[in-house]
Amino acid sequence: MTNPSAPPPPHDADPSSTGGGQRRPGDWLLQLALGLFALGLLAIIAIFLIPVLSDGSPGLWLYFAAMLAPLGFLVAVLYALRSGRRSR
Repeated sequence: MTNPSAPPPPHDADPSSTGGGQRRPGDWLLQLALGLFALGLLAIIAIFLIPVLSDGSPGLWLYFAAMLAPLGFLVAVLYALRSGRRSR
């Protein structure tokens, strides 16, 4: 049974905490970092799998694509530094 004299619960004024579609301005940088890192990891996995599954060697483009993993890591560090709170 509910108490009719109890005040209603307060509404949350922040739409980002309720799972709404609001994003912060720098979130695209994190998504870019995750995408670059994932593509780099896929290229590294392909470099190891190509000699196992075939007689050929991986192409040069695959080695260049593997460099996306450290690039994505650096972009993620940049995102963390930009979005971090400053200490007083």
